[in-house]
Order: sequence, then C-alpha cells, then structure tokens
Amino acid sequence: MEYINESDFRRLDLNLLLVFHALLHERSVTRAAQRLFIGQPALSGALKRLRAALGDELFVRTSHGMTPTPRALELARVIEPLLLSLQQALHAQPAFDPATAERVFRIGLSDALEVALMPQLMQRLSEQAPGVRLVARAADRTNAPGMLDAAEIELAVGVFIECAAWHRQRALFGWHFVCVYNAALVKTRGKRITLQEYLHHPHLLTSFSADLSGLVDDLLREQGHARQVVFSSRNFATSPFIVRQMPAITTVPTFAAATWRDALGLAVSPLPFETPAYEVSLLWAAARDGDPGLQWLIGLMAEVFGEKPVC
Repeated sequence: MEYINESDFRRLDLNLLLVFHALLHERSVTRAAQRLFIGQPALSGALKRLRAALGDELFVRTSHGMTPTPRALELARVIEPLLLSLQQALHAQPAFDPATAERVFRIGLSDALEVALMPQLMQRLSEQAPGVRLVARAADRTNAPGMLDAAEIELAVGVFIECAAWHRQRALFGWHFVCVYNAALVKTRGKRITLQEYLHHPHLLTSFSADLSGLVDDLLREQGHARQVVFSSRNFATSPFIVRQMPAITTVPTFAAATWRDALGLAVSPLPFETPAYEVSLLWAAARDGDPGLQWLIGLMAEVFGEKPVC
C-alpha cells in the first residue's frame, strides 16, 4: 500500500471537491450553489479557498459561463472518478444476483438503437432478472460521455469515436449504411438498387442536426451527384412509415433497416456507392468497474448483441 501523507491535505477541505464538481458541471456560480443547497456568497468563498489551495484560477468567467482552465480539466480527470468511487463505496451493494435483484438501470442511446435492441434485451431481463427495470434516455456520441460523468445514465450505447481515460468501452457489433424503401412503390430492376434509381427518387434523412444534408450527400457530391432530400428529422421513428406511403428512399444503419424490414415488410438494398463502416459499443464510467450489477448488464448485452446479424 502506498503511503499517504496527511499533511498534504491540510490545505484542502475535502468538501471543496464537491464545489469543484458542481462548478465543473454547472459552469455557473448560481446554479452550482443551488445544486449544493448553499448560498451564492458561500460558494464564491469556497471557490476562493479552492483557488488558493490549488494555486490556479480553475474557473474563469467568460461569455459561456464559468469556463474551466486547463489545470481544472486536468484535475477533473482525477477528481471525478474519485468522487464516483467514494459514492459507490459509501453505498456499496452486496453481490448482484439477477434472479432476486431489484434495481433500475438508466441507459442512454438513440431511438433507432432503442427500437433495435430493447425488445430482445427486455425479453432476456424478464427471464433472468424480473426485478430489473430499465430507463432509456436519448443520447448520442455528443452528449453521452457528459451524461455518464454527471451520473444521469450508467451505460451508453452508440458509436463513440474516442474514449476518455476515465471511461470504459466494449464493442458490440459493426454496421454500415443501406437504403430502405417500399418495393411496391419504388420499382427496381434487381435486388440491388442502382445509382440511377437511387438518385431518381426523393429521400428522407435522419440527421442529429436536423439538416437537409448529411454524410451521404457529401459522398455523393464528391462523385458529382446530388439527391433530393424532402424530409429531415432527428428521429428514426417516422421515416419507415413515410416510405410505406410514398415512393421515397431512406438511408439508415443496417440495424435499423433490419428492424423495419422484419416489422414492416420494407425492402432493403445495399447502397450503389461506398460508405464508411462503424461500430456500436457500450460506454461507461471507469469508476463503476466495481459495480457488479452494471458489469452483469454489460456482459448480458455483449452476449445478446455481440453477434447481432446485420443486413
């Protein structure tokens, strides 16, 4: 065991770490004070003591609120997991037994992944862990890491290009883009749609930015082509019902396409041009590695979806 020098902590009231945590997430003295149920003057005084103890401004007032300094961001990589680990230790649970456990897990994922994965996962939970409940929250690669850090979710599912040092990641399955349409309305010469046929019909786009242009449009533009996007939404849920009613095409991940094909009888075709391949993975806070319940759920999802078939 490494030796701990208690004198190193005399300059720092450990309660100030909670002030640091609140300011890091709220970026506002007022909101941080409300989060900690203390007055704003008290929090300002605590910040002053924290700055003196650590020898850095830590948070600087800007047009975007209280912006953390590079030193604060560096400290956050240590302090955040420390607080999570301490919280976990204080509320330690006995070994997890799925057959008798009563627990709620909060998972962050997109609506397309929710539709594709949750029915089968809930079926397995009903068989193996009837007392376990799930809460699904909307999340993507832009906000899921922050939601994990704020303990708003315990597990994220999605495409995560980068993984912070204080997070853990486990791959589930790969996917690529395919196009979906109603074969009774969109006539093709064969099972694979041609580029001419693809460009001839109007398109529906799912875009997290709710724009009328996306990655596929960029790839087409590089080849000197363009498609006509007539509808765009952040949500996947609407598009399959639109293509059932009109001669249009939507380009979506294989896991979404497989669900729509099986449930709604829609046709699926490879794209007539190359697109990147991606990987869906699980993401969680490293501080929760010692949580037996979460680790059981991660293992179950890897077992159920690790070999998930795609179109």
